[in-house]
Amino acid sequence: MKNLLSLHKRKSMKKLINSVFFIALCSCMAMVSCISDGDDSDTGSIELVAGDKLPVFSVTMNDGRVVTHESLRGKVSFIVFFNTGCKDCRRELPVIQQIYEHHPHMPLIAISRVEDAASVAGYWQEQHFTFPYAAQEDRTVYHLFAKSGIPRIYVVDAELTIRSVFTDNPLAGYDELEAAINDASSRQADGKRIIIVPISSLSDYHPRLSLRPEFRLPLRLPE
Repeated sequence: MKNLLSLHKRKSMKKLINSVFFIALCSCMAMVSCISDGDDSDTGSIELVAGDKLPVFSVTMNDGRVVTHESLRGKVSFIVFFNTGCKDCRRELPVIQQIYEHHPHMPLIAISRVEDAASVAGYWQEQHFTFPYAAQEDRTVYHLFAKSGIPRIYVVDAELTIRSVFTDNPLAGYDELEAAINDASSRQADGKRIIIVPISSLSDYHPRLSLRPEFRLPLRLPE
């Protein structure tokens, strides 16, 4: 009887050890999914935050356009770094597609980190993504923005000042990104916020300012 109990205990312990090993293995695989390109083994020295200026950079998009920091001046822009082998990036990229569809005229620059054009193109086709990307096989551009970690999202205002930064901890949702874009859009060159009011409300600012309903368009005034 004692031998049977001992055998049962050994089997139970073996099952427990196997279960723990399996869970640990799965956890390691999940971690590797976002560091498959050596995420933390090759860190840079720059870590841009909100309030910093956009660095000098140049990338060639998949449609042949060359985008530089200066080409983004005068408009709100949206920059995202990714790698399609990264689990968190795969979760975030569909949200980026939504942003692109709702802001078709906003410059959106998706830049791969250590991933070639063929790999990115294949994933884009598989997921039916339509937003433009620049395939980078190294970290040269990435290290102008961050030390490590993807995805990385930067919302930049018209004066090339970074207004919001989003990372993988936690991942940004659509509403958060939309709010960041609106915030960047509502800032003037001197960094002051501005408010948007309908022209029909201009009489509140000056009694002689009034227009017919068909001319009631949004107008930005200093706060």
